[in-house]
Amino acid sequence: MLTWRHLADRVTSRRGAWVTLALVLLVTTALMGALRGATVARGDETLPSSSESARVAELQREFPGHELSPVVVVITRYDENPLAATDLASAQRVSAAAAGAVAQQPSRPVPSQDGRAVLVNVPVRADRPGTEVAPDVDAMRSAIHAATPAGLRAQVTGGPAFGADVASAFRGADLRLLLVTVGIVAVLLLLTYRSPVLWLVPLAVVGLADGLAGTATKALGSALGLSFDSGIVSVLVFGAGTNYALLLISRYREELRRTPDHREALRDALVATGPAVLASNATVVLALLTLVLAVMPGTRGLGPTSALGLVIAGVFALTALPAALAICGRRVFWPFVPRPGHEQATESGTWGRIAARVVARPFPVLLVGAVVAALMAAGLLGTRVGLAQTEQFRVASESQQGLEVLAAHYPAGESAPLVIMAPQGEAAAVEAAARHTPGVTRVMRTGTAGETVRLMAVASAEPGSTQAQDTVRALRDAVHPHSALVGGQTAQQVDALAAAGRDLRVVAPLILGLVLLVLVLLLRAVVGPLVLLAVNVVSALAAIGAGTWVGERLLGFPGLDVHVPLLAFLFLVALGIDYTIFLAHRALHEATEHGTRAGIVRAVAHTGGVITSAGVVLAAVFAALGVLPLVTLGQLGLIVGLGVLVDTLLVRALVVPAVCGALGDRLWWPRRLTS
Repeated sequence: MLTWRHLADRVTSRRGAWVTLALVLLVTTALMGALRGATVARGDETLPSSSESARVAELQREFPGHELSPVVVVITRYDENPLAATDLASAQRVSAAAAGAVAQQPSRPVPSQDGRAVLVNVPVRADRPGTEVAPDVDAMRSAIHAATPAGLRAQVTGGPAFGADVASAFRGADLRLLLVTVGIVAVLLLLTYRSPVLWLVPLAVVGLADGLAGTATKALGSALGLSFDSGIVSVLVFGAGTNYALLLISRYREELRRTPDHREALRDALVATGPAVLASNATVVLALLTLVLAVMPGTRGLGPTSALGLVIAGVFALTALPAALAICGRRVFWPFVPRPGHEQATESGTWGRIAARVVARPFPVLLVGAVVAALMAAGLLGTRVGLAQTEQFRVASESQQGLEVLAAHYPAGESAPLVIMAPQGEAAAVEAAARHTPGVTRVMRTGTAGETVRLMAVASAEPGSTQAQDTVRALRDAVHPHSALVGGQTAQQVDALAAAGRDLRVVAPLILGLVLLVLVLLLRAVVGPLVLLAVNVVSALAAIGAGTWVGERLLGFPGLDVHVPLLAFLFLVALGIDYTIFLAHRALHEATEHGTRAGIVRAVAHTGGVITSAGVVLAAVFAALGVLPLVTLGQLGLIVGLGVLVDTLLVRALVVPAVCGALGDRLWWPRRLTS
């Protein structure tokens, strides 16, 4: 307590507030200047280097022309009729224009068996990030569209085109996300505080923290070679930072109704809420750091970078925000300035009345809550995990549409053949085994490099489908005895599913263990932390199920991306426990004076409004991920946003008070409450 009082005195005193703000601005400006120029790697490495498909990709580097990958140009008629001789001649000119745009030689045109399409492969250098491939693809598309006559449709697809479309889709996306996020936070803060002045203070502080976090995390990612999505980091910083601000300002307003001196009121508020903010921040940071044990590069990279962003948000919330509030004084709440003697009877308010009724009859609430949670979690039944390449864009791209056209006129597996690497002495046996594998329609040798022979296998199933994945597993079973490896697009999906499943099994228990440890240390109890964590886990699973159902039934998502289950679970548990910490910390304080059941009623009465406001802000901020073009981020925003709303409006308001009412003083065992 003395430590928090010392900090509060330093950052809220008349001189200390100005010194604190000056130091924060000076350090922030210096760091942003020193670290500027760093860039984020956008996940070009998508699989663990130890995965089979990644090892195949590495072996491919030994073959001549390994840096080249085909961009596929597929040409059809708008009226879907068979291509005439003049159309085929036009296709030749189109392919020549495409190849000329990148100074490469096109392949021979390959007509489809139904005569309604023709495809041409144009090689481009694909050993570069998508941002560097995108100009080549754009140049090809411009040349193709200029050379395509009326009546014909030419679409560019293939691996490099998909990478280029992802890179292009993110042009300006981070700025768009930032503007939407700032707008959401500004509107919700204005509605929460009903003051034309107050909302500017937390928004400015959190915005400054986000600016520093964006620069620092890019520098960290660049130094460690991490790939991560900076949009998620920004959402976390804004969401968590705003939550901390809401908690502190709510308690500050409460203290202003008791204390004439606004600096003393602010010191008391910081002393009262500081431990909860620190515990909340530490919980999320530790949970994020468990991601360093993940093998999926994008997931692993998000761990340390997001943790750094949250640390920055916590530091700003505990230093810059109270300093700014101390300088502004009581008048920052205008026109509803809290005065001593105007203390609100929160226990008789809406939240207090709800909590009192729940605590009086806790078991019916717990029964209904369990049934609702089970129904929500049932949304996970039958859900497919893993998205095909054509399913990853929220809005269809040209490469996605071209691949669908390609699949409609050519054998399904032709657009993404499997790659087999075999020792030269085993090549014949591997080829024979591959030909006899169910689901494989064609096998061919495509080159030799040293002692390694490369073969291509075409599957009958659509790339990325469950049947195609089964073919990959069967093919691997057939060729592994001959020391051969299988890679390619569908093989990468199989490896991604395996890696994501491994990460979930390893990381999720660690997250739960860390969250439990923080709760035990904060409450100095055992029963309460175990029960509250169990409630939080059930709430997270229910949210993932409900979000999955809404996404599939109402928004048309075909399944969950492989990254979503772990990240959604982490955010829901770690961020959801924030509200548990805010509530439980206040409940412990109240329980020492009024007993557990009366204490939880008073705690809900005092924190119900701020927790609800914080939850709405966090849910809305995560929903802002929907402005980004990838289905993965849309799913994550939907599930976490819905989960946070359920957590704040139902779990904290009803289920947690019911648990406290049912357990009574046993909640704090082995601790004994003393007034």
